[in-house]
Amino acid sequence: MENRTQIILMVIAVGIIAVIIGYGYIREQPAPATGEGDLKQFASAAEVRAYLVAHVASGVSTWNRAVDAVVPQEVNGVAEKSSAPSLPNLGGTSGLGDYSATNVQVEGVDEADIVKNDGEYVYLISGGELIIVDAYPGEKAKILSETPVNGTPSEMFLSGNRLVIFATGTAGPVVYKSPAAGATMPRYYQPGAHALVYLVKDRAAPVLVRDITLPGNYYDARMIGDWVYAITNQYVYSYSDDIRMPLVEDNLGKTIEPKVSYFDQSFSSYVFSTITSFSITDDSSLAAEAYLLGYTSNLYVSEDNIYMAIQKPVAVPVEPVVRNDVAVSSVQRIPSTEVTGIYKFAIDNGRIRYAGIGEVEGHLLNQFSMDESGGNLRVATTVQGYGSSGSYEYNNVFVLDPAMKTIGSLKYLAPDEKIYSTRFLGDRLYMVTFKRIDPLFVIDLSDPANPGILGKLKIPGYSDYLHPYDGNHIIGVGKETQANDWGGVSTSGLKLALFDVSDVNRPVEVSHVEIGEAGSDSEVLQDHKAFLFSKEKDLLVIPVREVEKVTLEGKYSPYTQKIWQGAYVFGVSPEKGFTLRGKVTHSDEDTSGYYWGSRDAVKRSLYIGNTLYTLSDSELIATNLADMSRLREVPLPTGGYGYPIPMVE
Repeated sequence: MENRTQIILMVIAVGIIAVIIGYGYIREQPAPATGEGDLKQFASAAEVRAYLVAHVASGVSTWNRAVDAVVPQEVNGVAEKSSAPSLPNLGGTSGLGDYSATNVQVEGVDEADIVKNDGEYVYLISGGELIIVDAYPGEKAKILSETPVNGTPSEMFLSGNRLVIFATGTAGPVVYKSPAAGATMPRYYQPGAHALVYLVKDRAAPVLVRDITLPGNYYDARMIGDWVYAITNQYVYSYSDDIRMPLVEDNLGKTIEPKVSYFDQSFSSYVFSTITSFSITDDSSLAAEAYLLGYTSNLYVSEDNIYMAIQKPVAVPVEPVVRNDVAVSSVQRIPSTEVTGIYKFAIDNGRIRYAGIGEVEGHLLNQFSMDESGGNLRVATTVQGYGSSGSYEYNNVFVLDPAMKTIGSLKYLAPDEKIYSTRFLGDRLYMVTFKRIDPLFVIDLSDPANPGILGKLKIPGYSDYLHPYDGNHIIGVGKETQANDWGGVSTSGLKLALFDVSDVNRPVEVSHVEIGEAGSDSEVLQDHKAFLFSKEKDLLVIPVREVEKVTLEGKYSPYTQKIWQGAYVFGVSPEKGFTLRGKVTHSDEDTSGYYWGSRDAVKRSLYIGNTLYTLSDSELIATNLADMSRLREVPLPTGGYGYPIPMVE
């Protein structure tokens, strides 16, 4: 009787597991919190060096675990759900009136960029200078001022009559003692970053009012209201005799020497990650917190928190253990060779506070792999590695609660493929994976503990960037693909696609357009800030490097290629799809061959009223959006290579 009961219970258990697999995903028990010990602080540079010597010798992280993983295989079916959650108002490029703002990931969290505008003036970095252009009306656009910037400027923020530029210089050599010879010699130059605050009330004569020296390399920054949060990374080496502790100071006499906090963890390399905050309008404000971490691979910032994602080295078991399972016959014990630690820091009006550590299996593609909603962090990862049966690759989605404890997961998606783009919008995740064909997944996150697939669409090509058109449509920018003669898949032209996700269980592609031949590219594929979109203005602008095939006469030279560089200007709607309104180029003629790094390549676009402005290293061009006629060309005094050229009125 007892054996019969056990058999019945086993059959029931097998049935439950089979149902779960049939729905296309496997749910896991929530993982425990992953912080390793309490947050500690170093008292001196000598303590830092001793710690590094000990941990470099250990070689690998204690974040070492193996996971039960399904050998990658295509899942059958999807979880039929009919939820249609509303999407947040992202604001994006049209949230500040009738002029565009930087295309950002999170509404209310500004991202630094090479160009800003306020509806009348355009502020840009050209070569080593801050250029301010009296831009509106477009036909009268002209340069008002050229202000040299100390160091190498990279990007900026703008708020009213204040502007912040991040620039990098050098802070002198650091020496170390050679382990072999015992001699002291120069080893490397420690970089020095600066946040330069300008008063631009008089656009013709900007005034530097504050110079904040930041430790290490400038990594990234965000601005929330008037508060700027800058992240810098300062490399530290166990062999260095001169470990410089982080120091933040400004030219107004304010100095901060933040204590360096650390966790008892090992990394493949070490940096002092310093978060510095200051108000763009209050010159007395300054705060900083420093941490000994590995190098940050991705950064996500909400209005309340900063999340730093850091890949961690892990030890790999020598022999995998195979487990025979009645319900899942293809399960094996495989080493998790990719683990990412996510460090959370709470922010509030310049205050910075460590708030927890989470851990996810796999690596993150970019900042869009993370998103915060209702206090929870949602994360999408790709896992790549080797098991007993060869290489494997699959994708995961995790939900971490405010304490950074994993409370939900959706694993083993799209086996043998990797993530190319993700976009979290409200209670949904739109995710594109690719190897031979492009699956667009729609994933339901309305129940944080139980993520599930709503639907998926398989079409040729893939999207590197996803952007919401409205609550029921998504724009994708990526590459078209086609089968090649070797049985594989090759990329061809640049692809824009519009997806209808109103029926979340059955997303469809309602329109697409292909630009150019293989080799065609867009800055949008690497940097979302190059994407300009306004639903209200029926406007989509993307910079394009277009490869065109030119047929030649002759037996042995059937064709050659020429390169067109500029910006494509579209109208886009679910009813009409993509409608080409015109093209803007900064080059007088096409070039042949693969011409990279051109000063005429369009890097950004923006609009003020009905005027489109396109920016390259060589000039700023104003175009009338009504008829796409050129209004004005404003040559920039220093091009991409920093060589002065005459100004033209």
